[in-house]
Amino acid sequence: MLRRPGADGNGVNEIPAPVPYALCPAKTRKIDEMVVPGVGVYDHCCIVGEVAKELVKRLPANIRAHLFPDGSELVAAVHDIGKVSPYFYEKIRQNCTQPVVDLPVLKDINPDLESNWGGHAGVSQVALREIGAPEYVQRIAGKHHGSVPPVNGKRATDQVFGGKPWQEERGKLVTAIKNYFNSNWPVLKDDHFARTQVLAGLTTVADWIGSGDFFSDPLDDWPLKIKEAVDSAGFIPPVYKKGLSFSDIFHFSPWEIQKTLIDKIQGPGVYLLEAPMGIGKTEAALYSAYKMLTRGLASGIYFALPTQLTSNKIYSRFQEFLCNVLADDDRHRSLLLHSNAWLVDTEMGEDAAPGGSWFNSSKRGLLAPFAVGTLDQALMAAMRVKHGFVRAFGLAGKVVILDEVHTYDHYTGTILDALIDLLVHLRCTVIILTATLSYTRRKELIKTSINTDDYPLVTSLPLEGRISASSVKVTNEKRVRINLVSDKLHATEEALRRAARGEHVLWIENTVNDAQDTYLDLASRAAGMGVECGLLHSRYTAEDRQIKEDRWVELFGKDGRTRQVSSGRILVGTQVLEQSLDIDADFLVSRFAPSDMLLQRLGRLWRHESSVRPAEAACEACLLVPAEDSDICKKPYQAFGKSAAVYSPYVLCRSLEVWRDRTSVGLPQDIRKIIEETYRERSDEGDMARLYQEMVDGTRYRKGVRALRNLALLALDSDGKTLPESKAQTRYSEIESIEVLLLKQVVHDKAGKTTHLVLLNGDSIDLPCNSGRLSSRRRKLLAAKLMSQIVNVTPKHAPNPVSYDNLKKWGFGNCLYLGSPKEDDALLRVVLVNDSRALVGLDGSPASEKLDLSYHRDLGYRVKDKESNGESI
Repeated sequence: MLRRPGADGNGVNEIPAPVPYALCPAKTRKIDEMVVPGVGVYDHCCIVGEVAKELVKRLPANIRAHLFPDGSELVAAVHDIGKVSPYFYEKIRQNCTQPVVDLPVLKDINPDLESNWGGHAGVSQVALREIGAPEYVQRIAGKHHGSVPPVNGKRATDQVFGGKPWQEERGKLVTAIKNYFNSNWPVLKDDHFARTQVLAGLTTVADWIGSGDFFSDPLDDWPLKIKEAVDSAGFIPPVYKKGLSFSDIFHFSPWEIQKTLIDKIQGPGVYLLEAPMGIGKTEAALYSAYKMLTRGLASGIYFALPTQLTSNKIYSRFQEFLCNVLADDDRHRSLLLHSNAWLVDTEMGEDAAPGGSWFNSSKRGLLAPFAVGTLDQALMAAMRVKHGFVRAFGLAGKVVILDEVHTYDHYTGTILDALIDLLVHLRCTVIILTATLSYTRRKELIKTSINTDDYPLVTSLPLEGRISASSVKVTNEKRVRINLVSDKLHATEEALRRAARGEHVLWIENTVNDAQDTYLDLASRAAGMGVECGLLHSRYTAEDRQIKEDRWVELFGKDGRTRQVSSGRILVGTQVLEQSLDIDADFLVSRFAPSDMLLQRLGRLWRHESSVRPAEAACEACLLVPAEDSDICKKPYQAFGKSAAVYSPYVLCRSLEVWRDRTSVGLPQDIRKIIEETYRERSDEGDMARLYQEMVDGTRYRKGVRALRNLALLALDSDGKTLPESKAQTRYSEIESIEVLLLKQVVHDKAGKTTHLVLLNGDSIDLPCNSGRLSSRRRKLLAAKLMSQIVNVTPKHAPNPVSYDNLKKWGFGNCLYLGSPKEDDALLRVVLVNDSRALVGLDGSPASEKLDLSYHRDLGYRVKDKESNGESI
């Protein structure tokens, strides 16, 4: 008999002798309404090891050879040896709904105490340490559920883990697993951090798959199901059409700058394309990726967009490319991301099932062979964030396209530099696309100095080969007339006048609330003129945003500008309209912003020669600036308004200096000059010196450059505490994101078996409170439907939370990830939209004490301050 701490922490109780590892169950499973023991620990470990082996086998040979040494499957297999422990064993036994003859009772064991050492993962880590496994193997086993367990100072032979007898059983289990695989611990000779990250990701993903429905029955002949399970998870090597030319895929001949990038990319490394807006950077990057894929030098593509503000329309361009390059019988053709098809039609175990944190297209896209996602998800591969290593595994060996990198602040830039370094060690082909990069930022990104003023420019840093820089002269130059105005009414009149004569007008604000207010003003006046107005920003539900983008991007896109219209249109929006979006406007109105943002916005003007325009139209932009008599540098927050909360006041003032006397801009010939005039280092005096110092050191309202860089370095510290995903800041200007589920009605039946939901579009869903009443596919379909009704907001704009217990009781956790209060992870918010479009709680009370929150399908999620006479914030 063993002794253990008593329930009061002072006395001691007896623990029976260890249960042989061969009898220890790894899981439970349901048979009808009964809960019974599932697959055993030994079988589960072998299953996960075999899944890992199959996953590695499907990677391109060069990636396998560099990142996954012999014995990698053993690292994955031993992840759960900590389930051979008295507390985990007793938890499984107690969860069974009736006594199990083969499982002896361990008296006086409280399974809840497992949280004190991170559960069975913590036991795995200390057990492997005792056995003498390499330190990286210990750490991988300890964090395979995403976080580092609190096991400092603990030993595998401690009484709380069952003492020496239970540790001996765990040792026997490791020996049995080694014998099964006939392998030993892998030796990591170089790229230690990168290899450790991908091995940790491999372990977790293999565990997810190995814990799925394919392996729930302990009586099944599980070796026969390994390949099918990996197929079902979506890890099927794609098959490509070979020998396609650029014009075969995109239906036009490449420009010289596109040819230059394509010719330079011959293998993994970092490639930087600096070229003007509208030159086809996306197509050049995608064709380069196609070459790498067909040569077997890459495992897939991850297209990283700047932020969630970026338009969803990039997905359709990506899908069209994939449809052109994938073989006609390739299974991935039916799983192309953008709808939730890949989520619904793949099976990857509990964590990636509905209600799990990874049943989310933005996260799971990293594991898909092809995906468009945000840079934020990729950045977390380099951060000490929960499941960061899963992201690293998902990106390994891929072509990673980083779009519009010039837009990032110092905090994000520091993490981005670390990500690029990691991607290189993961044998990725990193293609960086930018139109407006400063000399200083370019040097930071590629960690070398290129002494040239040429533009456009392709800089190549292959893993194997010499660094080079190649320039190409662009002949299709255009000149944009610039008007700076401080009277918004004047800009409004001009926009309406031009739209009335048939022009397509684009109006870009720097905040969602300003865009909503501007839209309301324009729309009320345009209605009587026969001018159609639209609004596009990030605070719509996924369903509503898709509908709006499909319509308005089509109207302003290349295909929508092929004929003359009697009356023009006005599209109002935010930064979503300036990035990664192929729209063509005749006239632009823009709130003043930093120079690189303004140049991006000007790139939406007169984009296609084929567009039909009114005879009176001129390539012209109106920039809304502070009044000249305002004390701009002394009081920038008053002068620039809400824009000074979005962008640095110092950068806004520097930018205004550059643009103040300009009457026109030549594109692309003036881009390099404008960027350098804005961002080059200089000595300032007076108010500008003060603003510069505030930018560097920060103020009571915002962090400075030094603090941001230090925070970024802290987020990259591998020895720090693991952060939950909602707390992992990848950019300082967008601290966290709260998911808000918007519904019209929620009704719970009296029996507590079903929650009836009415969606904003009028559709109804009956959500069972017990997940066992839903098939796996039905759960996924319901989850995808509910996810389309979610809008993301910052915490200060979020409604009051519903308790976690109520969300769970009403069945929301069966389909959606609710957050994790124990890990300080943000809770899902659920609110109703009443008949007057106001947001209210599920009990009908106001959704917020300080804010008036509403949702309109044309305006989106709207926020007003109750204490400021209803002013939008």
